Amino acid sequence: MSKPYHMWVAGQERPGKAELIPVEDPATGEIFAQCHAASAEDVHETIQLAHQAFRSGAWSKAPRQTRADVLDKAAALLTEHLPDLIHLEVRQTGRAIREMNAQVPTLVKWFKYYAALLRIEQRSVLPTMGKLHNWVDRVPLGVVVQITPFNHPLLIAVKKLAPALAAGNSVVVKPSELTPLTTLLLGKLLKQAGIPDGVFNVLPGFGVTTGRAMVEHPLVRKVDVTGGTQAGRAIGSIVGGNLARFTAELGGKAPLVVFEQADVDVAVNGIAFGSFIASGQTCVASTRIIVHNKVLPHVLEWLKAKAESIMRRMGSPSNVESMMGPLVSAKQLRNVENLVGEAVDSKNAIAITGGGRMMGQSTLDRTDFSKGYFFPPSILTSNTTDRGSILKTRIWKEEAFGPVIVVVGFDTEEEAITLANDSEFGLGAAIWTKDLAQAFRVSEQIEAGIVWINTHHRNDPSSPWGGAKSSSGVGSENGVDAYNEYTTMKSTVVNYASTEEALASEDWFKEGNGDVRYG
Repeated sequence: MSKPYHMWVAGQERPGKAELIPVEDPATGEIFAQCHAASAEDVHETIQLAHQAFRSGAWSKAPRQTRADVLDKAAALLTEHLPDLIHLEVRQTGRAIREMNAQVPTLVKWFKYYAALLRIEQRSVLPTMGKLHNWVDRVPLGVVVQITPFNHPLLIAVKKLAPALAAGNSVVVKPSELTPLTTLLLGKLLKQAGIPDGVFNVLPGFGVTTGRAMVEHPLVRKVDVTGGTQAGRAIGSIVGGNLARFTAELGGKAPLVVFEQADVDVAVNGIAFGSFIASGQTCVASTRIIVHNKVLPHVLEWLKAKAESIMRRMGSPSNVESMMGPLVSAKQLRNVENLVGEAVDSKNAIAITGGGRMMGQSTLDRTDFSKGYFFPPSILTSNTTDRGSILKTRIWKEEAFGPVIVVVGFDTEEEAITLANDSEFGLGAAIWTKDLAQAFRVSEQIEAGIVWINTHHRNDPSSPWGGAKSSSGVGSENGVDAYNEYTTMKSTVVNYASTEEALASEDWFKEGNGDVRYG
């Protein structure tokens, strides 16, 4: 094992004062790296340094064109180092390399988008009474904290970093303790791109210690978190006490509705992608599949064949032919096993594929599944014509974060909408139909922040990404709004009246009873 990874603080590697974090390969159970964790003292020192960097103006007051140039250079350096980043991302997450080869190169779009936004940003000149000009600038907040999850370490870090840095803030990131390594590597790349020391910092650690110290700090002006609903609510209550800004992208239990008018074969491919990409470990995974009863048998038949095909081709995540990797940890595997087992053992559901941990060897490359946390693509459905019992199961209600879907039938459009909205979550949803009027009609009634039609999981820097119900978070990522949320508005009012005009209208306490202004 190589030497432990250090924290990234004020432009340099620095050891942490807390215990070392072991980093595990989910495909083998092997501890392949260690990482320094930040203590509460480390957090305080880092935030102080980030605040000093912000007050210096080296980045916060740099011209917009300068910041745009640096973000463009960051995109170029990220592209240059893709092979190393992808290799490490695969190792720490267990994600199949074919997925990472497709995902990681797209991250440059976020740096380029916000660089372009800086170059075209306009400021408003507002209409006012009298000889006044009132213009509005957007200025950075200060020190901002970002807490990122294990499932898309680089993607989610870059989605948050790009608008925060574009706006001129100093950023302190706490990556998941399960997957901290690639975020740490961003430190050297961003420094090489031109980010001043102290503007970008990475503090690995655990949520109850490192994370809590970060979000409690009085100098932090915004916290942006992606994670579970329970953690998001706990963080939000702390941030609210400091009157800091808060953005949270939290849980999901996305419905995917297949209407009779859908192209079923295409829809099945969409279900498989939406459900099983990243081994189902995404907040917008399509986990509740709602299918018109007239096409339900066809969908189940084709979906079963697709899931079995994926399972036959599972193996080492580093194998380019492997279709799906393991879950990220033993804890995550146990959670998925418990939810599936409870639904099946209670007779409320049957598993038509998968349903239990994978053991034995891969037929693809002889990977020993028992050493890792592999769970196959699994399809659950009601074991009777009455779907009522399956709708009461925890696997229908709770976020499993694994490659497990529940398939139920419906007869009417109203039924489909009711089933789609039968959740405390409202992040993503999808509709499959060739009837355009139906697509518009239903999308307007589905309670979700993102609705895809005849596609799933599409993500672009310009497109807002956030939930419509509180359990899925507050605020959104991407687009102009994300940039604006990392700024505060500053209004400047200039009086350009002549001396004579000012003497006539601006002497509030003049002698006599003449008219006076207010406002």
